[in-house]
Amino acid sequence: MINRFTLTLAAALVSSAALLGGCTPAESQTQEDQGSGTTANASALPTEQPRLTLTGWEPESAGNAESWTLIPEHADNGDLDRAAANNKGLWLMNDQGKVQAHLPGRFATLDVRSHAGGLTLASVNSRTARPMLIRFNSQDQSFGQPLYLPATQYKVENLCLYRDEQENLFLFLLGEEGIGEQWLIASDQRLLDSALPVRRLSMPPQSEFCAVDDQQHLLFVNEETVGVWAYGAHPEAELSRAAIDMVAPFGSIAASAAGVTAVPGGLLVLDAEAALMHRYQQTGNDWSALPPISLSELEEPERVTSRPTENGIDLLLVNDGKTALFAGELQWRPEPAELAAPLPVLLPRIHTDAIPSAGDAADDPAIWVHPSQPERSRVLGTDKRAGLAVYDLQGKELQFLAVGRLNNVDVRRNFTFNGGLVDLAVASNRDRNSLHLFAIDQSSGELTDIGQIPTPLSEIYGLCLSQSPEGLIYAIANSKSGRFLQYQLSAEVQQVRGELVREFATQTQPEGCVADDQRQKLFIGEEDEAVWVLDAGADAPATLQKVVGIGGLVKDDIEGLAFYQHPEHPYLVISSQGNDSFVVLDGEAPYTVRGAFRVGLNAEGGIDGVSETDGLEINSSNLGSAWGKGMLVLQDGRKRMPEGNQNYKYVAWQDVAKALGLD
Repeated sequence: MINRFTLTLAAALVSSAALLGGCTPAESQTQEDQGSGTTANASALPTEQPRLTLTGWEPESAGNAESWTLIPEHADNGDLDRAAANNKGLWLMNDQGKVQAHLPGRFATLDVRSHAGGLTLASVNSRTARPMLIRFNSQDQSFGQPLYLPATQYKVENLCLYRDEQENLFLFLLGEEGIGEQWLIASDQRLLDSALPVRRLSMPPQSEFCAVDDQQHLLFVNEETVGVWAYGAHPEAELSRAAIDMVAPFGSIAASAAGVTAVPGGLLVLDAEAALMHRYQQTGNDWSALPPISLSELEEPERVTSRPTENGIDLLLVNDGKTALFAGELQWRPEPAELAAPLPVLLPRIHTDAIPSAGDAADDPAIWVHPSQPERSRVLGTDKRAGLAVYDLQGKELQFLAVGRLNNVDVRRNFTFNGGLVDLAVASNRDRNSLHLFAIDQSSGELTDIGQIPTPLSEIYGLCLSQSPEGLIYAIANSKSGRFLQYQLSAEVQQVRGELVREFATQTQPEGCVADDQRQKLFIGEEDEAVWVLDAGADAPATLQKVVGIGGLVKDDIEGLAFYQHPEHPYLVISSQGNDSFVVLDGEAPYTVRGAFRVGLNAEGGIDGVSETDGLEINSSNLGSAWGKGMLVLQDGRKRMPEGNQNYKYVAWQDVAKALGLD
């Protein structure tokens, strides 16, 4: 029986894998799938055996190599067809086994990717135990300068290359005892000067083989006596896994799981001890096991590499027996998985210093604009375990106010306090269920804690500010129960005050909210339902009107909301956390959806992408340089490259406008 299983990936590029055998590992289940399962319709799958033709293959050199791979088809590859690594070097050959190029050395394990002008080869230098990348120029048949990763503290059992939707190239290292790593090694068709560590991976302890499906952004790994697993390969993917198949009696693999190779829409897995090759077809959100192929002519087939052809799949198998290599074609073409339409991927220009607290701690940003020197503007970011951070436009932390668990924050201008004017930042304080107020010096941008206003909310959560045409400032706070309270803020000398002026509610949990002060509208997000709009005025009826619901480009949870303030062309931006994207709508009725985008890694800047975003903020002011049309600040839920405490990313609004064709 095949149970449905959803594999969570960052950027929500893929959300599918399946578990065979009716046993779901807790660490790889999402909330959506816990306790659920559907049985695949096995009778609808083809049961006939596809034709497999295999012949022994003896190259003129490198016949003793354990690591072989088929070279992906590409116009620049010419006669290059196969590659090998052994204790005498790296070898490139044609399909007759004639050597076309040779790089002397001692190497173990191998993977290859094609690119314009040649190949990228990944291997491990056996003398130094350092993973190595090298480019091969097909035009002049030459190898370039190698790129070495640091020596590992473990033996690298295998490695796999992966190319993402931005054409960034990554290397996965698979080590003994469950150690794994992901590195960024190339961007824009060139190797980096230095490889960048992306993240550490927890791999099965008996892993020796891996394969990657670039289109589905999946990394497949064997666990010899247990089964085959799928992991998210994308650099922003959640570290979770799903079982494709298990060793009997829990699955259909008879004896052990050995070599794996990914084909579009499918997967091949060798059962070395039983001399079988298992086939799996991706069907919607499931992986369906098809009848395995007998490899009885091979004593112990351990490794396999594949390449799609017009009629099926080219195969090259490494056999632990009298004949070491077999080549041939399997006349089977899995149905390619349906892919979601790609979204534009924008690059962050700046990332901030990390917040002090580890784990899921950063939450919501705000932008304060200096009244006369915009380059001295500030970004505020909450640390929901510790306090409030203040950054400059280069992302450097200038202040940290350790005042407690602040969740959401917002700013407004010109608040009368202690006989003068200050700008005001207000945050929701979850330690005291209060509104926490901070004065912002209009000259220096320095923040000062000026007190708290208690609320009757039992679990304060989201918060935003609005400002009336007369300059009155309101704080709108909510709780997870759906209750909203609107306070008019004031101060008597040095004592801050809040007068409750309005109350309303959503039926389920909200968080994000944002006000359009020019049009006096308030937008609120009900996480699993919709974005609503109502009049912002304290005396206005609290009548909720639907802006957009869950579905289409908007995937729950609806998290942060931000508003691009413009007299003619305002925009509302939604953090669509369910697929790690950001949806842009017109800021006026009928609130037409203008598109969506993701934020990927900036290889040149050494900045990772953005995923699991809670809060975001936009300011449309000209802040100079790249921020001439405004700045978008995003909380990043997974800090990668390298891993660390969460932070905030800055995106130029001009990049958003260009990508979506906005006015």
